[in-house]
Amino acid sequence: MNYIGSKHQLAPFIYESTQAILPLTEETVVCDLFAGTGAMGRYFKAKGHRVIANDVEDYAYALNAHYIGNNEVAGVDDLLEALNASPAKTGLFVEHYSPEGREKRQYFTVDNAKKIDGIRQKIQEWSDRHYISPAQERYLLAASLEALDRVANTASVYAAYLKSFKKTALAPIEVTAIPTIPNTQECTAYQSDANELIHSISGDILYLDPPYNGRQYGNYYHILNTFIRYDNFEPRGKTGMRDYYRSDYCKRPKVKDAFRDLVAAADFPVILLSYNNEGLMSVDEIQEIMGQYGDYRQFQKSYPRYKADTKRDYTAKDTVEYLHCLVKTTAAHRCDLVSSV
Repeated sequence: MNYIGSKHQLAPFIYESTQAILPLTEETVVCDLFAGTGAMGRYFKAKGHRVIANDVEDYAYALNAHYIGNNEVAGVDDLLEALNASPAKTGLFVEHYSPEGREKRQYFTVDNAKKIDGIRQKIQEWSDRHYISPAQERYLLAASLEALDRVANTASVYAAYLKSFKKTALAPIEVTAIPTIPNTQECTAYQSDANELIHSISGDILYLDPPYNGRQYGNYYHILNTFIRYDNFEPRGKTGMRDYYRSDYCKRPKVKDAFRDLVAAADFPVILLSYNNEGLMSVDEIQEIMGQYGDYRQFQKSYPRYKADTKRDYTAKDTVEYLHCLVKTTAAHRCDLVSSV
């Protein structure tokens, strides 16, 4: 899935940098607190570590509930076949996000919108009848989200739709198999405000990838949230927006206080923060905050900017990703840290 800020390509760099701070073992507990689609949590889980993933958005929780929460899922092939054969329906996606709806929005073709409604209603029917297990439901919701995203008539995000249907949006939707990441340990997904959840979890490594700027993810991915909630609501405006969670990490007057409170409350000996050079907090501000709580160091890596994000004032071709690392003084005794830190 195309996703703003995804760390899929940076995962090896982040993992290797982590190894320079703390030798990782199967017993290492890693928390991906702003998980998004779960790129880093998946990477750590595939390496055999116990992972805690969290994100406040419905679509993100649905993806992490499968990719992080499921270690194995049986019987999905027959379920996928039956799901793709389920009848088309008229529901939220036809009414709100297709040309057949009142506002004639073009997020999906009419045929695909009807299939999406049918798919979502079928998963709910199976769940209500206990025809599928919780693990199977998590799998089907995640697989359906990815299928929906492949045929969306957007430029990667859902803040607006395209005026004409692009080639991929004209293809019929099909829910296909997705990976399940095996792990011998119990991994967990949460859907909570990060600054609230931090008071009730603990582990070895806290990985933070909060929003960098004023972009609210509930705005950019509202249709994915609608697919998961599948609730009655009144869409607003031309784009069919719904109410969404507004993070303090997207607000310049509040971001530093929110970050300081999070670092102070974290019961993790190692804290890693991914943040790029376009963020609301400067490198110096981050270093000043983290340095209050222990030993600080920094890694850097340049990578191409997100191509769909072309209308902002910042027009450089590359973005510098900073990995800020803190070994908390009060918690350092809990694990064997690399001596050079």
